[in-house]
Amino acid sequence: MREHLVLIGNGMAGVRLVEEILERDPERYDITIIGKECYPNYNRIMLSNVLQNKMTVDEIITNPYTWYEENNITLINEDPAVGVDTANKIVTSEKGLKIPYDKLVFATGSHPFILPIPGSQKDGVVAFRTIDDTAEMMEAAGKHKKAVVIGGGLLGLEAAAGLKEQGMDVTVIHVMPTLMERQLDASAGYLLQRALEDRGIKVMVKANTK
Repeated sequence: MREHLVLIGNGMAGVRLVEEILERDPERYDITIIGKECYPNYNRIMLSNVLQNKMTVDEIITNPYTWYEENNITLINEDPAVGVDTANKIVTSEKGLKIPYDKLVFATGSHPFILPIPGSQKDGVVAFRTIDDTAEMMEAAGKHKKAVVIGGGLLGLEAAAGLKEQGMDVTVIHVMPTLMERQLDASAGYLLQRALEDRGIKVMVKANTK
């Protein structure tokens, strides 16, 4: 008798796990995947290319809906898990579904961090993690002229480059003395800042957002 495997999280790591299971023992599990977003699995790393008009959303989909169907995977989208009863082995979704399991995998990824400062919950403040975030940024670029990116790490700079490509006047605010300080030494960070400024992106370092 096949066991029921439930995966909470429809992202890259969790779906890669399912791919490995299917390659090694495709008859072992009935599989259900629970996701918060309304899309099939996609490559989150490529969102910056979507923002920069280098790729479309369709091009970053790694496992289309047909893949789930071909592998007899039940996909529950737009209905995140909100509770797990470990005694009875049941997952409860936000919409009230009760999903029993034999094996349960958590692969929910992370939540984007937005500074807990005054104004951070206002309209126009957005994280950069999902397709919907990217779409919101592109829509804003069509209506507004100026953008501020808080954070001069890799993701922040990708967002800044994308918004500049969308035609916005972009300023990057970074709390550290140089950009991408986790990856680059001070000299390389300075050269990166100069390169961004040459592309028309304003950069403020040692700037603590209030």
